[in-house]
Amino acid sequence: METLFKKILVANRSEIAVRVINACRSLGIPSVAVYSKADLTSKHRRYADESVFIGEAPPRESYLDIDKIIDAAQQTGCDAIHPGYGFLSENSQLPKRCAEAGLTFIGPPADAMLLMGNKVESRMRMADAGVPLIPGMKGSGADMTAFEEAADQAGFPVMIKAAAGGGGKGMRIVHKPEELADAVEGAKREAAGAFGDDTVYLEKYISNPRHIEFQVIADTHGNCVHVFERECSIQRRHQKIIEETPSIALTDEIRAKMGADAVKVARAAGYVNAGTVEFLFDLSGNYYFLEMNTRIQVEHPITEMVTGTDLVVEQIRVAAGLPLSEQFYSLTQRGHAIECRIYAEDGEANFMPSTGKLIHYSEPVGPGVRVDSGVELGSEITIDYDPIMAKLIVHAPSRQLAIRKMIAALNDYKILGVKTSKRFMIDCMSHKEFVNGHTYTNFIEVNMADREMDVEAYRDLAIAAAAAASGRKAALASEAVDDTGRSAAPSPWQNIGAWQIGDKIHDQV
Repeated sequence: METLFKKILVANRSEIAVRVINACRSLGIPSVAVYSKADLTSKHRRYADESVFIGEAPPRESYLDIDKIIDAAQQTGCDAIHPGYGFLSENSQLPKRCAEAGLTFIGPPADAMLLMGNKVESRMRMADAGVPLIPGMKGSGADMTAFEEAADQAGFPVMIKAAAGGGGKGMRIVHKPEELADAVEGAKREAAGAFGDDTVYLEKYISNPRHIEFQVIADTHGNCVHVFERECSIQRRHQKIIEETPSIALTDEIRAKMGADAVKVARAAGYVNAGTVEFLFDLSGNYYFLEMNTRIQVEHPITEMVTGTDLVVEQIRVAAGLPLSEQFYSLTQRGHAIECRIYAEDGEANFMPSTGKLIHYSEPVGPGVRVDSGVELGSEITIDYDPIMAKLIVHAPSRQLAIRKMIAALNDYKILGVKTSKRFMIDCMSHKEFVNGHTYTNFIEVNMADREMDVEAYRDLAIAAAAAASGRKAALASEAVDDTGRSAAPSPWQNIGAWQIGDKIHDQV
């Protein structure tokens, strides 16, 4: 039996915390969850073997407080910490503090994290390693003259990007020379506010690219492999909502070449553990290094589905000092997998966050259907954290079958209490351009702007909500008391709820 860890603290919440706890269970390792005041009744808290309260709802008072995370691990006897994704997962101070406290950080070394977290420094390192880069500045610009010269060399349009950025913050597209100065200043202000660092740089804007990323994993024995690609081109506000693998845009030759370059990136960074190398793939078949995410990705399940691996389990093994499992040297892609992120947000109102309590929740089931969820019936969705509730993943022999299976699974996914982007994703995957594989990063802007609502679908949803509400009223009525304080037996008319004899409720929706 392999010797791994005696207990692991999961420094995260919701679905990724549940996912890591599941991996711990499969290895027979006890897990410890941390939770804030907002997550008092959360699924991940109850799912773990132990849990520790770490503060109020604001992330800086709980999930972003390194001192509280380290203290929670020490007081519960943990010898390792898994950060999941988001929060502290890419904060280089966490692995440093773990080392000082005698804890193992299940992730990359601090130096590699620090390097890849700075887009300017990482571009310079990758240029030296011979990895293809988007034309533009090798480093950051000291003054406007440097930006102007770089823009002239790259050719308009160009993009201004924050060196420490992510999620579309500190980013500006510039189409004309006269727009450049204002764009640089605006990007600097936004970068300073979002990341505390106003360093920005310029690169060529690639029109209508595909977003292709490669999963890599490296151990402490010098072994590093890629676990194939994922296409993540369907995005809203630079955030992915639908991912798939394999990408139909890649030939076997390009896939092998990109995979080799992804491994080259990891080696040049001195990387250990699981990470993701992201590329832009243009209409001419050229690809360029974009960045490296130094953590497990939200969309890792689709890679697991087509390769038969467990990436989180492998993260834990590698962190314990074991070499990569033998299966990682002979992996193949089998079939096609798609993931949809189930957000609590209104897909019909520019993806505005939606809050509330889940009054009905049922997940789709069936062969090749997987749900990584952080919520359940009764869960409270608040404004305190990212609105992702779950990830729906399907696997099928072909892309066309996977699309059909995903649409069916989304229709079977029943969530009442908050709005979701479920219908929006169904419409995306039903669009002929998606079905034909024309999936570029501007897909939503080009193809979904004039989308028409499915009135019948929303009519059915309204009926279901009315039925759920009437059931709630009947339950409350059954708890009524009479004048003496004793429970009063409800009449048949109380039990029947909002339905009435001879009424046509469907015509009143």
